[in-house]
Amino acid sequence: MTIQDDVFERLARSAFRSRFRLGPKERAYADARGRGTIAAHARDFIAARLAPADPPNDGRQTPMRGHPVFVAQHATACCCRSCLQKWHRIPQGRMLSPEEQAWIVDLLMRWIDREMGFPSPRERSVE
Repeated sequence: MTIQDDVFERLARSAFRSRFRLGPKERAYADARGRGTIAAHARDFIAARLAPADPPNDGRQTPMRGHPVFVAQHATACCCRSCLQKWHRIPQGRMLSPEEQAWIVDLLMRWIDREMGFPSPRERSVE
């Protein structure tokens, strides 16, 4: 079991986190733009809205809907620095490292892949 598998198991036990799903608009957006563009958006959103030591409007910087990455951030508890600390043990008050940012983006994209019915990275590498 990977660390991400453990995270998904813990998130599934949260009534709040487990209720998030991609709606028709977010699915259509993801289909139209493609996985690469959505991943690029995730990298940009995390770098701008979550990576700073003290993000502007922390706790309110991530909309609840409107983009697949926003929904994924709430579903995976990567929406604000306090959720990152509570769920992922990433301390507040310091800049996220490039490795932490990459890990968060990977987690978001795994969640989006699952929602979209895409194979996991492991399944894609076997094909």
